Amino acid sequence: MNELRTIPLRPRDRLFALVTLVIAVIMLPVAFVRQPGRARELACEWALRRRFPAEDLTGLTDGARAAFTAARTEALWRHGQLIGLTSGYRDPLVQQRMFDEETRRSGSPASARMLVLPPEESPHVKGIALDVRPHEGARWLEEHGARYDLYRIYDNEWWHFEHRPECGGTPPRRRPHPGVGFLIDNGGQR
Repeated sequence: MNELRTIPLRPRDRLFALVTLVIAVIMLPVAFVRQPGRARELACEWALRRRFPAEDLTGLTDGARAAFTAARTEALWRHGQLIGLTSGYRDPLVQQRMFDEETRRSGSPASARMLVLPPEESPHVKGIALDVRPHEGARWLEEHGARYDLYRIYDNEWWHFEHRPECGGTPPRRRPHPGVGFLIDNGGQR
């Protein structure tokens, strides 16, 4: 298995993590009043919304959303680690547009599949894929994500994780790139 290469934290990344944790701590009493049983999760959500204002969790399956929320809550409170969502659910038309653009850029559908899958195969369209950031958050998720049925799937995408409850805590075999998964799942048939 390829390990996620270590990229040193920049000073501003440490500052962002610290400020986000401080915001979560400040918001914790309000969150406790609103929902005592979910106070840490709610305070984490509010703080991360300020750090990653453009992220959108809509369209994820209920299981994927719950797993991601629980994982990043633990990451922040227990380890001071931020995990943001760059891309989750994608509409089939958006996914098709991305695949078509990558096909034009790379010169062929086979080359495009190394980075982007067509909508009928994309786990983003199914609402189970999560592209995360920053590197440190992905590294945390790679190390601890199995507790939440979240797994890094591709060698060439350090940011891509999928919610796979059927794996039961055992990481699925990592694939070199997205296109390989289709061939494996379909017995080598295109």
